[in-house]
Amino acid sequence: MSIKKKLPILFTILVLFILIANNTHHYIRSKNSLLENYNREIALLAEQVSYQVENANEGAQYVEDIIGRELRTASIAIRNSLPPSHEDVTNEQLEKLAAELMVSHITLLKKTEDDIVGIKSSDPHEIDMGTKGWGYWYDAFEQLFAQEPVDVNYGLTLKDYWSGPIEVASSNPDHTDKWGYFYDGSTDYIINPYLRDNEVLDYEKRFGPTNVMNKITEHFEGVLELTVFNPKNFGEEDEVVHLNGNRYVRLSAQPIWYGTYDFKNVKKDKEFINSVLKSRETEIYDETINGQEVKKAFVPIDADTDEPYVIGLTYDHNIIQNALNDELANYVVTSMIFMIMVLIFSFIFSNSITKPIALIVEHVNDLAQGNFGKKIKLHRKDELGNLACNVNTLSDELKTYTDELRESQELVKFQAYHDPLTLLPNRRYIQKKLKSMLHDASLNNRVLAVIFMDIDRFKHINDSMGHKMGDKLIKLISERIKESLMPYGCEIARQGGDEFIILMKDMNEEQVEEITKDLIMHVKSPYKLGDREIYVGASCGISFYPRHSENMEELIVNADMAMYSAKKNGGNRVTVFDLKENHSMRDTVHIEAGLRKAILDESLEVAYQPKVNAVTGKIIGAEALVRWKEKEMGNVSPALFIPIAEDTGLIQSLFEVVLRKSIKQMKEWNNGLEEPLSVSVNVSAVQFLDSILLVDSVKAALDEFDFPAQQLEIEITESALLNNMNDTIEALEKLHALGVAISVDDFGTGYSSLTYLKRLPIDTLKIDQSFIRDIGFDWSNTEIASAIIHLARSLKLGIIAEGVEEEHQKEFLIENDCPVMQGYLFYKPLGNDAFQEVIDKV
Repeated sequence: MSIKKKLPILFTILVLFILIANNTHHYIRSKNSLLENYNREIALLAEQVSYQVENANEGAQYVEDIIGRELRTASIAIRNSLPPSHEDVTNEQLEKLAAELMVSHITLLKKTEDDIVGIKSSDPHEIDMGTKGWGYWYDAFEQLFAQEPVDVNYGLTLKDYWSGPIEVASSNPDHTDKWGYFYDGSTDYIINPYLRDNEVLDYEKRFGPTNVMNKITEHFEGVLELTVFNPKNFGEEDEVVHLNGNRYVRLSAQPIWYGTYDFKNVKKDKEFINSVLKSRETEIYDETINGQEVKKAFVPIDADTDEPYVIGLTYDHNIIQNALNDELANYVVTSMIFMIMVLIFSFIFSNSITKPIALIVEHVNDLAQGNFGKKIKLHRKDELGNLACNVNTLSDELKTYTDELRESQELVKFQAYHDPLTLLPNRRYIQKKLKSMLHDASLNNRVLAVIFMDIDRFKHINDSMGHKMGDKLIKLISERIKESLMPYGCEIARQGGDEFIILMKDMNEEQVEEITKDLIMHVKSPYKLGDREIYVGASCGISFYPRHSENMEELIVNADMAMYSAKKNGGNRVTVFDLKENHSMRDTVHIEAGLRKAILDESLEVAYQPKVNAVTGKIIGAEALVRWKEKEMGNVSPALFIPIAEDTGLIQSLFEVVLRKSIKQMKEWNNGLEEPLSVSVNVSAVQFLDSILLVDSVKAALDEFDFPAQQLEIEITESALLNNMNDTIEALEKLHALGVAISVDDFGTGYSSLTYLKRLPIDTLKIDQSFIRDIGFDWSNTEIASAIIHLARSLKLGIIAEGVEEEHQKEFLIENDCPVMQGYLFYKPLGNDAFQEVIDKV
C-alpha cells in the first residue's frame, strides 16, 4: 500500500481510537501515544540525520576524488612548468604557479637520508617540515619515490600519484587541506599541490548534515539538540597529535562529528553510547540538565561496521507534559471537529507530501545517472521546497563542474603533447610519433631522418636581452622552421629551450641534407625584435634510420651528438652522425655525468698545497686543489674535467663544494693553532658571468661556518680580468668589502693591463711557475720574475711564487724579497691527514 493511502488511514484510525478511548484511562493512553510519537520522531529524525551523514560522506568522497584528480592535473602542469632539480626552484616561483593553477599552495618534498621534508613551498609553514612521523602518509611518499603504486588503503591512487584524505594540516593546524602528491621520476622531488579550507570544506557546509540538523532543531518543536557522536573518542582524552612543533586533533578523531553538544552529561552519555552499540537499539533516559528537564535518546547507526556512530537527540520533556494537559482539557470540545478535519486534510496532506517527494526522488535518480541540468518545478516554501531548490542548485553546479572538467581535460591533453610557448608538439609527442613512423618505415623498407636543431648564440641573446625577448625570438624561429618545412610534410617539435626536433620521411639522405641546409639559411635571416635586428645561426645534426640505428632513443641521441659536433666545428652547419666522432663525445658525456653525480654527492676531495715563508720556514696558508677519483676512470685530471665543468655550467656548483669543504676543514685546523692559516680557492673566469651568484655563494659559506673572511683568499686568472670587465670588477669589490683577499694566479702569462691592476682591488700576484722554472743555477733568465716582483712591490701588492722545486730558485726569490713560496721543494698537495701531520710538526 502506498504512503499516499497509508497516511489518511493511519490518521483516521488514530483519531477514532482517541475518541473511543475517552475514558478514565485517557490520560495514560494519551501519554503513551505521545511517547510513541516521540519515539517515532526520534527514529525518523535519526533516519534523516543518518541519511544526510551517509549522503554527505558519499558526496564528500565523490567530490574529494574529483578534487584529487584535479590536483593530479595541476601536478602535471607544475611538473611541466618547473625544472627537475629543486635547487633551481624558488618559493616565489611556486607562489606564482599556485595562483596560476588556482590551488592554495604548492610544496616540493625532497627525500633526505632519514626523512622526507618540505624543501620548497609557497606556504612558509611547509618549508623544512619533516614527515617521518606521519604514518601511512610517509609510507605513501616512500612508495612514490620508489615509483610503486601507493597501497596504504587511504586516499586516491592514480599513476605516479596519490591524493591523501582531507585532514587538518600538521604544518599549520589552523587549516584543513586536501593534498595531492605526484612523482614520475623526472624530478628530484614530489610535487605537492593542495587546496585549503573553503575549497575543500565548501561541499559539507552547503550540503552536509549540519544544515539539515540545524533545520530540524529549528522546525521540530521540542528538539533542543541533535548530535552525531564518535563512539571511539567521545568521553575519552583528546587524541592529540604532536607533529612539526604543533599539537592538534585529527578530523576523524573529533569526539563530536556533527551538530552541537550544549546539554552535556558526558559520563552518562558515554555509558548509553556504549550500551546502544552493543544492543543495536535506541535507548532513552530522563535527566535535568542546564536547569531543564530533558529526554535524551541515543540511536546507533552502522553498529556492526568498522566506523559506527551514534545520533543523540535532546528533547524538551516539558513539551510532552504540557501537550498532555492541553489535550485533556480541550479533547471533549475538539474531538468531533478534529475527526472530520482529519478525514479531509489527511488526504490533502498525504498528497502534498508524497507528490513532491516523488518528484524529488525522480530527479535525484536522474542525477545519479549523470543527467545534470534539469529543474524540479515545485512552488513550495517549506522544507520540501528548500530541498527541491538545493537539488536544483546541486544539479546546476554538477553540470557546470562536469562541463569545466571536460574543458580542462581537453586543455591538459593538448598541453601534455604541445609546447605552451610555440604551440609546436613537444618531446613527448615527437617520441610517440617517431615510434609510429619507425614502425611504418620498417614495414615499407624506407629511410627516416631525425634532425636535432640548436640555435647558435641564443643563450647570449637570452642573457643580454632578457627571457621575455628570448621567448619572442623562439616563437619567430619556430614560425620560420614551419614556413621552411611546410612543403615537405615534416613533423616539427620543440625539444626545450632553443632545441627543436624534426622528423622527415619519404626522402633520401641527400635530399634531407639539402633541405636542412636550406632550413639553416632560412633561420639565419635577421629577426626584428623591437628596434633591433637580431642575427642567429642554427646547428643541425642528422641521424638516419636504419643506417645509424633502429632504436628510437638512439636515433635522437645520435642526432643530438651530431648537432654538438656541428657546434664544435663553428656552428651554423649540418652534420650527419659519425660513429667515430661520437666515441670522444660520449667520453665527454660520461665525464660530465660522473662529475654531476660527484658534485651532488659531494664525493669530490680537496688537497691542500702549503704556502711557506721560506725565510722562517713557517706555513702561512694553503691553496685548495680539487681532486676527483671516479669509480671506472680512476683519478681524473682537473685539466680534463675543469673545462667540461665550465662548458656545461657545473663550474659554480664545483666551486661551492670545494669552498665549503676547504673552509670547514681550515676552521678545524685553525682552532688548534696560535696563528691561524689562510686558505685560497680558485675561481673560474666563467663564474663572473653571474657575479651575483658568485658573491652570494662566498658570503653564504662564510656565514654557514662562521669563518673569518680575512682568512679566505680567492684566486683568479688573468683571463678573468679581460672578460666581463665590469661584472668582474663589481664582484671583486663586493668580495673585498666582505674582507676576502684577492690574488691573481699565473701572473705574467696573459695580457693584463697595468691600468686594470691598479684599478682592481687585488691583494697579491702569483708568479707563474713557468718563470720560476726558467731561473738557472747561476740566477740567469730571471728578468720576468724580477720584473713581476718589482711591479708588485711598486703597486704595494703581496707576491708569491709557485712551482718552486730547486734550492737555487728559493735563494733567488729570498734575495729578491719574495719570501712566500709554493712548490715541491717544500710540499706536494696534501690530503687532510697528511696536512694535519705537517702543521702538528711545525
